[in-house]
Amino acid sequence: MALVSAFRLSHLTLQNQVKIVNSKNFSALSQLQHFNHGSRKNYDRNYQQPKREKFGFGGGRGQGGSVSWSTPQMVLFCVGTGSALALGKREYDQYKREQVQKKLMSPIGQEVDSNSYEIKEAIPVFPVARSIRNPNDNTKVKFTLYQFQTCPFCCKARAFLDYYGVSYDVIEVNSVTRKQMKWSKYKKVPNLVVELENGKKYQLVDSTAIISVIFSFLYDKPEGGLPNVLDCYPKIVKEQLDGGTFKKPAVEVQNAYFLMYQHSGPNKDTKGIVEERKWRKWVDDSLVHVLSPNVYRTPSEALQAFEWFDKVGEWERHFKTWERYLVIYLGSAVMWILGKSLKKKYQLKEDVRESLYDDVNFWMKSLRAKGTPFMGGEQPDLADLAVYGVLSAIEGCDAFQDILNNTKVAKWYNRMKQACALKEGQSIFNGQDPVMEWHDCK
Repeated sequence: MALVSAFRLSHLTLQNQVKIVNSKNFSALSQLQHFNHGSRKNYDRNYQQPKREKFGFGGGRGQGGSVSWSTPQMVLFCVGTGSALALGKREYDQYKREQVQKKLMSPIGQEVDSNSYEIKEAIPVFPVARSIRNPNDNTKVKFTLYQFQTCPFCCKARAFLDYYGVSYDVIEVNSVTRKQMKWSKYKKVPNLVVELENGKKYQLVDSTAIISVIFSFLYDKPEGGLPNVLDCYPKIVKEQLDGGTFKKPAVEVQNAYFLMYQHSGPNKDTKGIVEERKWRKWVDDSLVHVLSPNVYRTPSEALQAFEWFDKVGEWERHFKTWERYLVIYLGSAVMWILGKSLKKKYQLKEDVRESLYDDVNFWMKSLRAKGTPFMGGEQPDLADLAVYGVLSAIEGCDAFQDILNNTKVAKWYNRMKQACALKEGQSIFNGQDPVMEWHDCK
């Protein structure tokens, strides 16, 4: 019995080396007790040698083979080797855990200046989907926005650019192939490329950070220009752990919700600054997460949404026919499935429309309590633009019509739409009153 147990242990630990050994061979050894003394000699001559060849040890010295091992020696070898392998695996697992812990405790690095944003390589030329121009834009800077037309984060960035009257070009990115972003290490959209008068190009990522950086640049007009502003927004490259495996590192922009001033100061008091920042974060942490499960609630709604995306994004002009239909039909199927997992991830209500109505009503209740046309007062602020931007992403979908029918957001939404269309914030290109000193971000 002990012999069979020893074999089972060795079989588990050495299954790749001794596959030809099986329980049948060892169970045959238990039958030796039934042999008499005379038959044992017969067994030794006719059975023992083939048995040893099965073990892979060959014949005896006289037959030109390797040294024969007795059964106890074989068992001892298997048990010893198995123990050594088990000990080695335990040490390796411990080493791996220590390496994971070491990586988690030590981030890859912090890129602390504008050089981390600068683009050194040439960017391939892609057809421009749209060019938005404002003669009052006196920045002499070329802005190129890489986007999905109906991505909520892209719509948020676009609402900001439109309201403040920034001139920019749009490159529509294929959401399946993403070939327009293959030149970039950072593949997500929106992705804003800024080309200065001196020819230097900078790549801005993360919709919230894009808005904060460009607002600080346009409003304050700091000495040193855009590179000086970017010094205030260092990027952290973080490891992401999924179980015991590291995923592709993620880029996080520090101070993304903060605005930087050098010569001028904010047009809000401290309470207003904190409130604006709070609402901008609420959009990213809550409102945006109820959109996809609602837009892609059913297969038919998902397909209807993608057909609207095709129309409003003018995909027929920008993509090949097969690319278009791949995005529409494959994209709608994938997003319908993804919407189910997002519903569970963000713990939305069984009827996801209720979660959408709750967020919109929360915004409108706070706006009514403020008693002004916009959360920013008489004019929209960055909080208004963020909420309007992400809601505009679903304007042609069934979910948006349901919002209009079941909440009181319509009047505010239409005021915001008009303000962006008329570029009502373009006074930002005028000089601001100097009210505070600059604090160097380096």
